[in-house]
Amino acid sequence: MKVTTWLLCFMLITRASFAQIHPVEKESGVHFTIKNFGFNVGGSFSDITGDIGFDPANPGDARFDVKVGAASINTDNNMRDGHLRGEDYLDVTNYPYIHFVSVSVRPDKKKGSYQMNGNLTIRNKTKAIRFPFTAVASGSGYLFEGSFKINRKDFEVGGSSTISDNLTVTLKVVAR
Repeated sequence: MKVTTWLLCFMLITRASFAQIHPVEKESGVHFTIKNFGFNVGGSFSDITGDIGFDPANPGDARFDVKVGAASINTDNNMRDGHLRGEDYLDVTNYPYIHFVSVSVRPDKKKGSYQMNGNLTIRNKTKAIRFPFTAVASGSGYLFEGSFKINRKDFEVGGSSTISDNLTVTLKVVAR
């Protein structure tokens, strides 16, 4: 009987120490900005799915596992979008998802601000990235916002062309 009671207590304590898992909601978005012919051009992805485990009291236990449907790219130019979905760029037929998995989360100096370390995979190429983000309570979940810069060539996206190698990615992810 004591073993059973101890086991139940252990399971409850262990369960309570994990952050609650929140699915990513449809109103989430990923936006990017890149220079093309010297002008800033923007676009977005709308197909975002995944699970986020987050508790601001224990950010070290946070887990982010988010996928972006590469085919959902939208630059408000159908011809350009088709080109970006093709083999030279995102190659959505062979690599349908852009995938991010957190490695660690730690609080930053400013309240509600955190530092994320994780792995970003595009076209089956994985690179470690680090970026600041904020987490604001929203209903029964959180609104996460952050941004980071990447070099598209690190992921073998596009060859030499008129577009910049570097782009800025801005995240607005709602998880409830």
